[in-house]
Amino acid sequence: MNKISERQIYFFLACIAPVGKLVVMPARLAGYCGNDLWLPALFQFLVQAGAIFCVLLLAKRGQSFYSLLAGTFGRVLGKIGILLIGAFLLYAGFLPLLEQKLFVQGVFYDTLPSIVSFAPFFLFAAYLCSKPIASYGRLFDLLAPIAIAGFFGVLLFSAGTADYGAVLPVGASGLRGLAKGGAYSFAWFFDSALLLLLLGKFDYQKGMAWKGAVCYLAGGAAVAFFLVTFYGIFEGTALNQLFAFTKTSKYFSGFTVLGRVDYLFIFLLSLVTAFYTALPLSAAVESALEAFGRRPYLPTLLSIALSALWFLLTYLFDFRFGEAMRAISEQAFWLFPAFTLLLPPLMLLLRKGDPHARA
Repeated sequence: MNKISERQIYFFLACIAPVGKLVVMPARLAGYCGNDLWLPALFQFLVQAGAIFCVLLLAKRGQSFYSLLAGTFGRVLGKIGILLIGAFLLYAGFLPLLEQKLFVQGVFYDTLPSIVSFAPFFLFAAYLCSKPIASYGRLFDLLAPIAIAGFFGVLLFSAGTADYGAVLPVGASGLRGLAKGGAYSFAWFFDSALLLLLLGKFDYQKGMAWKGAVCYLAGGAAVAFFLVTFYGIFEGTALNQLFAFTKTSKYFSGFTVLGRVDYLFIFLLSLVTAFYTALPLSAAVESALEAFGRRPYLPTLLSIALSALWFLLTYLFDFRFGEAMRAISEQAFWLFPAFTLLLPPLMLLLRKGDPHARA
């Protein structure tokens, strides 16, 4: 089986995962804590980097998530555990999915019905998820330079129009605002749980744990700078600016001569977010395969079934994005730290599992 390389894991943590936070999260954080929107994001990257450090330390054992659970609790509880984290990732990925649907409709196909314009995504997701999740390593190699080019291209056209003094004074939103921003932003941070499903798909290399955490923090610093730029452009109206990375560059004065060349970089970022949105679905498929075994045609059937489930839920919530977002990010936000912050260090307490453990 091909494995994901050390370099590809770093690419995911530093370049790809951070881009998934640039669609709706900036506007939501601006609504919770105004000019301090970058502080909860930085807090999240710091605590998640600690969880990622723990997950990468687990990789030293060379075991999958299921093998670690089965080695301590037995195969039945191991299957239940891996299905639970798969269900969590399926749930956690639903908010980015709705974001992606609104983004595609609002930015690229605003004259078509949303379900029609977004339906090809589910065919794309079904195909992608039918492939072994370890094949994402090659995608990480391709997506990392695309993410870097898109991000810095958007910043190039945005930084000159931002008033960076707008984020001062730091702490103006007060403890209540910062606490809300920190708690309700958990819904966009489930990267450590995704890495748990990649255990056994890559080999641990010396220093990988701290290097991975540093890569994630580097991506977090870039996101924090983007949030400051975003607020410096829109200030009090930032909470109304969904699809943040498509809005910040449009005030560049040179566009009167050049035209909206920034759309090239917006398209690059949207390509990265499309793959990132499909990753939780792939992880959910992987969890089921770990639990039930890799029988012939099962990956394809699971991919089609879960993609169809997402399609149905997207149709049901077609005009209820606000309700879904509040339910996931506010009312049930506590689910995210349970799986992303508490689970990784607890997994370090498990004894080494059986490398040949199967369903």
